[in-house]
Amino acid sequence: MDFTRVALDDEDQAFLAEVRAFLAEHVTDEVRRRDRETGDNFDEGVHLAAGAAGYLEKEWKPLADGGFTRLRRRIWELEKRRVHTPWVTWGTTAMVARAVAAFGKPELVEEVLPKVFSGEVRMCLGYTEPEGGSDIATCKTRAVRDGDQWIVNGSKMFTTGAHNCQYVFLITNTDPSARKHKSLTMFLVPLDLPGIEIQGIRTVDGDRTNIVYYSDVRVDDKYLLGEPNGGWTVLRGPLDAEHGAVAVAPDGLQDIAIMQHQTGFMSAALDAVAAKVAQASSDGRRLIDDGSVAYRLGRSAARLEAALSTPSIFGRVAQAQTMRDIGPDLMDIAGPASVLPIGTEGAADNGASEYLYRFAPLAGIYGGTLEVFRNMIAQHVLGLGKPNYSPPARKVS
Repeated sequence: MDFTRVALDDEDQAFLAEVRAFLAEHVTDEVRRRDRETGDNFDEGVHLAAGAAGYLEKEWKPLADGGFTRLRRRIWELEKRRVHTPWVTWGTTAMVARAVAAFGKPELVEEVLPKVFSGEVRMCLGYTEPEGGSDIATCKTRAVRDGDQWIVNGSKMFTTGAHNCQYVFLITNTDPSARKHKSLTMFLVPLDLPGIEIQGIRTVDGDRTNIVYYSDVRVDDKYLLGEPNGGWTVLRGPLDAEHGAVAVAPDGLQDIAIMQHQTGFMSAALDAVAAKVAQASSDGRRLIDDGSVAYRLGRSAARLEAALSTPSIFGRVAQAQTMRDIGPDLMDIAGPASVLPIGTEGAADNGASEYLYRFAPLAGIYGGTLEVFRNMIAQHVLGLGKPNYSPPARKVS
C-alpha cells in the first residue's frame, strides 16, 4: 500500500481554500444541528448552493466533459466529509442520474439533468418492498400498460429522501409470469403524481426514511427507462455502485471501499473515547493507565484501521461489522455516562459512541444486509455455490 502524501500545486491549494471557505459558509453548526433533529441527511440550502457554485455538475461529470480533475474530486469529497456535510440524497441522485443519461428518452434527459446539476431536482431509490427484504428482484409492485401510460400499484420501503426528492427510481413488475429477473421494468416516477403517498419512518439511529404507497399512479411512457421487462439491465449499474462492486482507479484517489463516509462516525467515537480515558480525574488517575482499558481501546483502534484498509466489497463487510463490534466496547470503556446522546450535558464523549452503537445496525443493512454481501463474496469471488435456505429434509423412519 502506498502511503505517499499527495503534493498540491498552487492552483490545487487555491481550490482547497475555496472549498473550505464554501463549506464553512454553508455547512454551519445550525445545519448540522437541524440535520441531527430531522434525520434527513440532506439540507436544501447547502444543496442548492453547491449546485449554484457548479460543484454538483463538476462532481458528476468526467474531466473530459468539464468535471473535476481526479485530485480535485478527492479534495471535494474529503472536505465535505470533514465538516459532516448532509449529503446522502446527492449520492442517490448522482447514481440515478447516470441511469437516466444512459437509458432515458432524450426529452426525459433534457427535463432532468440540468436541474440535477442546479440542485433543484433530487432522486431517490424505490427498491425494497415491505415483504421483500434484500432480494429486490422479488418485486411485487405492478406496472400495467394503458395506452401511452402505465398504471402503478404497490408500495416501497426504505425510500430514503423521498420527501426531499422530485423523482423516484422505481423498480416494478410488468410480467408476473416471467422469471423474476425477466419481469422487471424501471421508471423514473415524478413524486408529485396523484396516488403517491409518502410516510416517514424513524430508524433507531434517528435517521428518517420513508414508506411510499402507489395507488393507481398514472406514469407517462416517457418516464420508462430502457425496455419493458429489461429493468435488470438498467438496474445493474446503480446496484453495483451501491454494493461497491466497481473497478478500483489506479491512482488510488478514491475510497478503497464504499461507506467510508459512514465509517467516519466510528473514527470520531474512537477519538472521543480515547480523549476521555486520557483525562486525569481529581485524584490524578487516568482510565487509560488501567491495562485492561488500554488493551480494549487498542484492540478497537486496530480493528478500525484494519476495516478502513480493507478494499472493495470486503471492506463494505469489514467496516459495518467492525462498527457493530467496537461500538459496545467503546461505550463500556467510556462508562455509564456514554449512554447519553450527543448534545446532552454530562455525556462522557459528547454522545459519539452512543450514536455509533445505534448507527451500526443500520450500516449493516444499507444496500443489502451483511449476510447478502457475504453470500455475494462466496459466490462471485470465491466461486462457491448458491446458499440453500430450504428446510432440512426429514428422515424417513
